[in-house]
Parts: sequence; structure tokens; C-alpha cells
Amino acid sequence: MIQIKSFTFNPFQENTYIAYDETLECIIVDPGCYDQNDNTILKNFIEEKGLKPMALVNTHCHLDHLFGNKFVSETYNIKPIMHKADLPLLEYAPLTAEQYDLHLEALPEVGHFVEEGDHISFGNSSFEIIFTPGHAPGHICLVNENENILLSADVLFHLSIGRTDLPLGDHATLLKSIKEKLLILDDKMVVYPGHGQKTSIGFERKNNPFIQ
Repeated sequence: MIQIKSFTFNPFQENTYIAYDETLECIIVDPGCYDQNDNTILKNFIEEKGLKPMALVNTHCHLDHLFGNKFVSETYNIKPIMHKADLPLLEYAPLTAEQYDLHLEALPEVGHFVEEGDHISFGNSSFEIIFTPGHAPGHICLVNENENILLSADVLFHLSIGRTDLPLGDHATLLKSIKEKLLILDDKMVVYPGHGQKTSIGFERKNNPFIQ
């Protein structure tokens, strides 16, 4: 059974997730740890639980989801996994950090690229990749339909959706992704977003004003 641990890191209040199961193998999704304190919080949890990180996944390459890439990659000897369509944002990230007057550690090289339908496995568990562009051109979500878990990152939020006014964002594409890829999922699907509180597909289908 998959357990989800969330942390809220960095000036953008981004949600970093660790997913693990009974084998204690885990994946780290969107490490947003910005400073030594954030790094310590993440590392302490992994050590206290006795977890073994198997993968580092970037759902997309906006700055707030990348801050901890170097720390996680070097500490656990794992390279980032992402969708190739987000390479322009990855390459632009250092300049974005300068514009916000924030520090970004040198980013590690990408381990490999994923496509829709691929699976990221750890222990006895796995997540399927859903390609959900709009907020970012290479945005992906991670879903486990057996356990009703969706890591939606910056596509779908509690009573909101991802912004599309950033470079390479597109509102129509985002709505298409939500309606065709996420709203077809079970109402009981628990949604773990990139910012804010968790929600469910059923609740958002009925109440989210942006997708009515």
C-alpha cells in the first residue's frame, strides 16, 4: 500500500512528495527544498523511516519544483526523470531564479525522459504517467488507479487550476488536459497538488469553478 508524505518548501510554498510502500522503497516527486533547513527536513524523514529513494521525478520544470534537484540527486545518487517537452523550462530555470533574486543550485543532468503510459516503479508499487500539458508544455501527472492516488502537481488544485500566464503556458491546452485526462478518473481519486491542500476528483468535478 502506498503512503504519501508531503512537505511544503521554498518561498513559493510548493508541495514536495515522497511516495513509499511496505518495502520502504520510495520516489521523490518535485523536490522543492530551497535551503539547508528544507534539505534536513527531507533527509531526516527518509532516514527515520528507513526509506530507499529509487527515483526523482519532476512533473514539470518550473523553478519552485526544481530547487532540491541537486541535493536529492547527489545525496541519493538518482538523476531526474521528466518529459522532454519541458526541456526549454529546465534550461530557462537559472535565469528565472536570477529574475526572482533566488538561489538555484546547478541542476543535475536528466536521467531519462518519460512518455504517457510509462510506469515509475518502486517496491511493490508503481505510478502511471499521464501527459497533461498546459501549465507547462511537458507537464506530467502520476496516477495509481488501484489505490486512487493522483499527484497532479500544478494542473489541478483544490477549487482551482494551474496558471497559464507563465512562458509556454496555454489555457485551452490546460483545460483539455484536465477534462480529458483527469476528470475521467474515479470520483474517489485523491488529488495531491503542487500547492495547497489535497482534494478529490469528485469534489473538483462538482465544485471547481474553473472546469464547470
